[in-house]
Amino acid sequence: MASTVLEATRAKHEDLERLERLAVRELQREPANARDRLYQSHRVRHMLDLVVSTSGKLVEIYEDKDNARKDEISNHLSSQVQTEIFPKFYDRLKEIRDYHRRNPSARFVSETDDFEELLQEEPAIEFTGEEAFGRYMDLHELYNELINSKFGTPMEYSAYVGTFSQVEKIAHNLKSSRQYREYLEHILEYLTSFLYRTEPLQDIEKIFVKLESEFEEQWANGEVPGWENKDPERESAPQEFVIDLDYYTTVEELVELGLEKLKEALAARGLKSGGTVQQRAERLFLLKHTPLEQLDRKHFAKGSHGSVSDNGNNIKDNLKKGIALMEVKMRRLCELLDEVIVRTKENAEKKLTLTYEEMEAEREEEEVQADSESDDEDQQIYNPLKLPMGWDGKPIPYWLYKLHGLGQEFKCEICGNHSYWGRRAYERHFKEWRHQHGMRCLGIPNTKNFNEITSIQEAKELWERIQQRQGLNKWRPDLEEEYEDQEGNIYNKKTYTDLQRQGLI
Repeated sequence: MASTVLEATRAKHEDLERLERLAVRELQREPANARDRLYQSHRVRHMLDLVVSTSGKLVEIYEDKDNARKDEISNHLSSQVQTEIFPKFYDRLKEIRDYHRRNPSARFVSETDDFEELLQEEPAIEFTGEEAFGRYMDLHELYNELINSKFGTPMEYSAYVGTFSQVEKIAHNLKSSRQYREYLEHILEYLTSFLYRTEPLQDIEKIFVKLESEFEEQWANGEVPGWENKDPERESAPQEFVIDLDYYTTVEELVELGLEKLKEALAARGLKSGGTVQQRAERLFLLKHTPLEQLDRKHFAKGSHGSVSDNGNNIKDNLKKGIALMEVKMRRLCELLDEVIVRTKENAEKKLTLTYEEMEAEREEEEVQADSESDDEDQQIYNPLKLPMGWDGKPIPYWLYKLHGLGQEFKCEICGNHSYWGRRAYERHFKEWRHQHGMRCLGIPNTKNFNEITSIQEAKELWERIQQRQGLNKWRPDLEEEYEDQEGNIYNKKTYTDLQRQGLI
């Protein structure tokens, strides 16, 4: 019976309803740990993909490009004579009953009969050992690509993790290279893949579409961060290609630049770049008094002409725009993955302090926890030391607990007697919203002077002392402005005006 178009339409609508109910039921379930939460997100994402594909098939049916649905409705469910509708309906119903009477075990098997198994399956998600199932990022390949490039600088891996998104520090004359574009493409590819694997419910395409619309407006106004008001003709080519001829008065001065620089400058303008140093310098010196458009065709390279500069600038401007767009996308992805980047940097710094044996022991401990995770999900977690829970829903190692001093409690009266466990969390909280809000309520600016101050009374006293100190250093014209009388006596402004008012001066 599934061979009819109407039955296929009904079945697909049923599939959509079942998928929606399964997705809601899965999201209402509380995951046991971080790994289960990730599996849950991937299962829901798979259901949403099935909803999209099924909806696409329904759209094709309703568009009815081959008129199959229209023909079926006209042949079986419609008639020009009103009295013929019901006989057709009952004839159709009789066919269905006869079919099932002859085949009692036959039934329509929906494509969604296996949908219930989606709730039990374990999605196949690939992570490297360094990524620790999505807890950290593995940027080693990108790090090696940067430090071995012309635009990169030598640095430690831990420093690279914290600064790889700060591409505005790279000079613009290095960003036009093919190597830099490929580097950006590799970063975008990795960040997009990592975000899809760790947060599958994020709509990356929607984020990029919105970002591109905002980018077009910013680019037109010259407001793209790192690319504000850049001159395309000066920035489209690397700086070593640009030679300002106003600084050179003779051909001999250009000869001193050397073969390579002259070749690059000629190639950037579409001129022939061959010959001796003297010939190249003479050819380039022609542009000092003759515009490029009016130069003789014999000086241009094969397949080039006087307008090659304009075309080249347009192409290079488009390339520059593409690079700027990739940088904007990379910054947006880094904002979404900010917590993971911070954890990755901390992990890289921690590894610098561990020996090989300690790193191996930690890796084996993580493998044992991963193997026993499924067996421990249904059991109560044994935590007699009351250790904080890690990202995997299990107590953190005791050595890590002692390393960060998480057993030490710090209370802050300004934060409403909120407790902070560990020196690191305590020092970090002075820049967080809770402490800033408390200082704002007290009418005190949250500056570095008030670090380590947790008592309201101490903060008020310090603020009064700072105000008094600022008052002593303030210019007071009544006491510090000087006046001189006819006899050469010096008075401050207040004394001078009092004596003048009394007629003594």
